[in-house]
Amino acid sequence: MNTIKLALRNLTRQKKRTILLGSAVAFGIMIVTVINGFAGAFVQNVTENFANLEAGHVFVEGVEKSASGRDNSIVRDDAAIMAAAKEAKIPAKYITRRSTFQATLLYEGRSATLAITGVDFKTETFLPDRLVFKEGGIGGLSDKQGVIISEPIAKRLGVGPGDRIIAQMKTYTGQNNVGEFSVAGITYDSGICGNMSGSANKAYVNELLNLQPEESQVVGFYLPSLEGMDGYGTALRAALTQKVQVFEKKTSTDENPITAMMNQTKKESWTGVKYRTFTLNDLLSQIQTIVNVLNTVSLVILLVLFLIIMVGITNTFRIIMYERIREIGTMRSMGMQRPEVRNLFLFEALFLALGGAVAGLILAGLVMFGLTFINFGLDTPVFLILKNGHLTFSLTFWRVALDVAIVAALTLFAAWLPARNAAKLDPAVALRTTK
Repeated sequence: MNTIKLALRNLTRQKKRTILLGSAVAFGIMIVTVINGFAGAFVQNVTENFANLEAGHVFVEGVEKSASGRDNSIVRDDAAIMAAAKEAKIPAKYITRRSTFQATLLYEGRSATLAITGVDFKTETFLPDRLVFKEGGIGGLSDKQGVIISEPIAKRLGVGPGDRIIAQMKTYTGQNNVGEFSVAGITYDSGICGNMSGSANKAYVNELLNLQPEESQVVGFYLPSLEGMDGYGTALRAALTQKVQVFEKKTSTDENPITAMMNQTKKESWTGVKYRTFTLNDLLSQIQTIVNVLNTVSLVILLVLFLIIMVGITNTFRIIMYERIREIGTMRSMGMQRPEVRNLFLFEALFLALGGAVAGLILAGLVMFGLTFINFGLDTPVFLILKNGHLTFSLTFWRVALDVAIVAALTLFAAWLPARNAAKLDPAVALRTTK
């Protein structure tokens, strides 16, 4: 206990030196904690935003094999899906039915490629609240042929609300078709998704796809939260398997889950409609890879920063040893053993690391708290990583504990050699040493 008290007292003797080293430790912890906090919220924010875009968390898609071997996406009757969802106790907040085609949009010699999704805006009441319009609005969809596109697509075509554009596309069976849309609204640029997709009335989209009004291609279940998503997907698949043909859920280490499922249909033959289930996590399997990269980057930054800091700590403790050489001799002559001298220096290093880590965590908390107040808006190209236009952060206790443990271990390692050398000093030699 005396060794600990003495170590704490020694740290206060050279306040400037202690503050300088502690600040270096705090800076490293702060940077790494902010990165980890961002990575922790990254998956959740992207998943929630994609849930809004895709209108669901758990999905069922129907696939029909044509005589020519073509895979046609269609859900003719979703009664079996609804029954399976009831058996699986899916707590759906919304149930969505959508159809989509890839179209080439044409207007006065200009063109743009866009996936147009058919949406039933009467049942998907949450969607209008999440669309941020620059021009026009949801009211323009009173026109059966109304379409909502993003600002980049509108600029590329040179169109505004009310302009009529031609859409070249294929029916669900692969036949060429042409439709005409009226621009109902133009949303702010929402990044890559805004450049890839637009929304239109499902009735007209089905008409162009040659589907019946009640048919769709994908049925989605929008859950109250992200929790339990994969479990509900598994339960739905198990219940659906008892009612209709369902694809086995296969994954490959070389492919993401969705690509593996798509390739699976090319290798199988069947009659009628066969169904596959998947979740938003399957769609976003690559996101976890990005998070792993961010975590790796933060660890590398931590190690690089503390390798640099370790040099400073080692040199500083060497200086401290020489400054206290007579003091060490006095303590040794009064009965302090070598392990106690060594531990004295190591306790100083440990308290320095822990004090700097606590300060760094407090600074990181303040930085993250401040950043959450910045409103980037819903029209920013990076909205997918935001929550309602704001940055959010999420940290786990174990991640923070690991970072602090790494910092403490590296600091002790840096102080080990000077501490050992101090412990080896002969008391008589130390007492005779003059500065």
